[in-house]
Amino acid sequence: MRVHLIGDTPGKLSRLRAGLTSEYTLSSELLGGVALQIAAVDAIVVDADMRNLESISALKELAAKLSQVRRRVFLVERTRRLSIAQAYALGATQVLPSTLTPAQLMAELDQSRSSPTEIGEIRIGVRGATTAGAASIASMFQAVLRGGAVDVDEARDAGKKIANSIAEHGLSKWLESVRRHHEGTYQHCLLVTGVAVDFGLSLGLNQIDMERLYTAAMFHDIGKAAIPLSILDKPGRLDRDERALIETHPVAGYEALKDNTGISPEVLDAVRHHHEYLDGSGYPDGLSGHSISDIVRLLTICDIFAALIEHRPYRSTMSREDAYGIVSSMDGKLEKPLVGAFREVALTR
Repeated sequence: MRVHLIGDTPGKLSRLRAGLTSEYTLSSELLGGVALQIAAVDAIVVDADMRNLESISALKELAAKLSQVRRRVFLVERTRRLSIAQAYALGATQVLPSTLTPAQLMAELDQSRSSPTEIGEIRIGVRGATTAGAASIASMFQAVLRGGAVDVDEARDAGKKIANSIAEHGLSKWLESVRRHHEGTYQHCLLVTGVAVDFGLSLGLNQIDMERLYTAAMFHDIGKAAIPLSILDKPGRLDRDERALIETHPVAGYEALKDNTGISPEVLDAVRHHHEYLDGSGYPDGLSGHSISDIVRLLTICDIFAALIEHRPYRSTMSREDAYGIVSSMDGKLEKPLVGAFREVALTR
């Protein structure tokens, strides 16, 4: 495999070169150097500070050249959400933590050359959809943080790619790809969208309702953009104040989107109410029974299930069987016929 390394300091380049074994054909250049030579390169690995304006400017100038390479791996501080968003905005197809060991980086790079049949028929399509979804989510979070307008068309297009990928390759491949390549809130949003798409397909929703469902799934947690990662990714139980802050995200998301003419009332309703329960015990408005829309009833099931099967560094991934067991035990909170219809999605698809 021919890998080109780009670093914004000589030390980063030295570390990358020392870590990758001789089985790779390596070339490297310092960011801000003369001209990038990337002809016939299979993958690019960029290790640059996404908070440094000079590095960002240099990468923007290289954007056209970078786009010619299929795999563009950016290494960033994974605790910095803006750095992740910036990397995707600069053309990354995959964002990994800069703390990755050489062995872990090689394992990620090797994903692209194991089993050519699988890659050609499955992995490229699924990875392309996860990349589009992650880039869109990163973009919308960044827009909310900066007080800018959210790109609804980009999110809708990414949702369509996800829907097409799952229709062609299935939910299991989607879950596998998302959990391997994404973390935290982005992982959750991608999982929820994939599960919602598959649930909608299994129910035979029409095209308009499918679009509303996957768009709502893409946007449902946008209100978490302003919540510190120290709380979102806290490994232990949240205290009362932290829980109260987390529970502000549906209203925050609604407020961020309500003036956007590209967002339908159904999607806005789902963003605000995806934590409501039929028995009135949910938040933020304590809705119950018939006051909860159909799209919210579907999305809430998908949201709970996705949260349970997420991969987190501080806990083991729950099996789909155990996660469905918890969902199906929530009598009175979730619509029982829908939970029954969700069984096939949860366990077999």
